[in-house]
Amino acid sequence: MKFSCEKSVLSKEIGIAGEVIASKNAISILSNIYLEAKDSSLTIKATDLKVTFETKVPVTVEEEGSTTVFGDKFMGILNNLPEGEMEFEQKDMAITIKSKSLKGNYHLKSIASEKFPEFPQDDTAQFFDLPIKDFKEMIQQTVFAVSFDETRYFMNGVFCEKEDGGLVMVGTDGRRLAYIKKNIGAAIPDFKGAIIPTKVLGIAGKRAGDEGLISLAITDNIFYLKFASYYFSSVLIEGQFPNYRRVIPENQLNHFIVKRTDMLEAVRRVSLLLEAKETRIKFSISSGTLVVDSEESDLGDAKMEIPCQYEGEGISLALNYHYIEEPFKAMAEEDIEILFNEPTKAITVRPMPEKDFFHIVMPMQID
Repeated sequence: MKFSCEKSVLSKEIGIAGEVIASKNAISILSNIYLEAKDSSLTIKATDLKVTFETKVPVTVEEEGSTTVFGDKFMGILNNLPEGEMEFEQKDMAITIKSKSLKGNYHLKSIASEKFPEFPQDDTAQFFDLPIKDFKEMIQQTVFAVSFDETRYFMNGVFCEKEDGGLVMVGTDGRRLAYIKKNIGAAIPDFKGAIIPTKVLGIAGKRAGDEGLISLAITDNIFYLKFASYYFSSVLIEGQFPNYRRVIPENQLNHFIVKRTDMLEAVRRVSLLLEAKETRIKFSISSGTLVVDSEESDLGDAKMEIPCQYEGEGISLALNYHYIEEPFKAMAEEDIEILFNEPTKAITVRPMPEKDFFHIVMPMQID
């Protein structure tokens, strides 16, 4: 195998492949990136056995062939070479890498491409399209709320289902819930509700642009994703996702409105004096004012006052500050409404004016 191309042609794609790879063990095929030069293009593949990535880039092929190279070192070499044309040649279980603007080269050992895992293929998978911008917003509004507790593996991903012709995504860790629904205006094929791992969603959210369409397909056990020249798949998480509709409050009689940036700054400043494992801060709401404060500890305490729109009797809530900070960061709207009934019941966080997403947070004990 022998081919040449500009460094800029490869850099981004190899970077994405590196995000997919789970291992940095040089002798493992799962640490390697698959390269195949054929018909004026280079096919690039990477996998951790659960998530797969494939793309093609244009190159000048002098000799067709395929191999796999240790991804971590391959990325390191590319990152440290200057921009410009590069040459790659595979011989005797090693690939020679050199830049035409430098004297010298690299010899990187390789593993035969025949040992690289096969990727899942399902010709019956039914794809549907939605705007990339909408899909990225769905990821942004849900992915942070999933659980990292491996004993609750069925919460380790984002739940996705078809509902009334729209697409719903939900994330929860049992103490909070993030919900968004997009009526995408296109036919969505029927599929069983699926739990999608956050890894593939995170890569897509980071690497997809803001314009154009993205294609999705969900089968019984695989999630497929296509955009630009990229093709991903991911094994779905098995298990029964919780009945999230049961925790969504139907009627909440009290509410207040704050500026998003005011709340974020107050929470950040107050949380500075929390001890390492402490997450609880108190929110005291009265007419026109919201006081955010931390409990007194060996480190001290903090109190911040910000304006809010509220009419009613004074009331206090205790919340995990991460559960307020993260949805506020995910939203971009200036005004945020918080709805509640009483200090021990779930609160709802949503933008004003109301949009197609919201967040539910369970309060903590005040005393």
